Amino acid sequence: MSEPMERGHAERLAPLVEELMRGAGVAFDAVDRIAVTVGPGSFTGVRVGLSFARGLALALGKPCVGVSTLEALAGEGGGLRGGAVGSAADVFFALYDGGDARVPPGRFTIDEARALAPEGASIHGPAAGLLARPGLSILEAAHADPVVLARIAAGRDPDAHPPAPQYLRAPDAKLPGGLTPP
Repeated sequence: MSEPMERGHAERLAPLVEELMRGAGVAFDAVDRIAVTVGPGSFTGVRVGLSFARGLALALGKPCVGVSTLEALAGEGGGLRGGAVGSAADVFFALYDGGDARVPPGRFTIDEARALAPEGASIHGPAAGLLARPGLSILEAAHADPVVLARIAAGRDPDAHPPAPQYLRAPDAKLPGGLTPP
């Protein structure tokens, strides 16, 4: 379930999850773990999602598993598949072979990321089109499939995959004294 919106994500998230659970006919106590994408992404978006997921996991007494947004975008299965998010200047990119990161998540110029994606690779994500060239399969997905996210997280050790944020860039906000929020 997703709901396109410009503002109010933090306020809408809890009611949306409640509606989803009710619609699926699943009680919260039937949940085994909470899965959340950890970024890369916008500072506010990552913070809101992680805060909610951690809070829900704490309230339910369940583990919370973090999954790279790039891996969730890349999807499941064999073959070389990658995820890409970013802007016209640079991208965050990763390439996976099965469950292993062949190119770990990192920030690259578009030319660097394009060169790292070998012929036959399938690249998914909102910035996938920036990497288009002959020999690559491109799917410009706006967001990760929640079913794929759940499947990836189901096979992960929560202690080895904590919900730790990966930001696209540093926050614009500054704390008193010029410190940057964690």
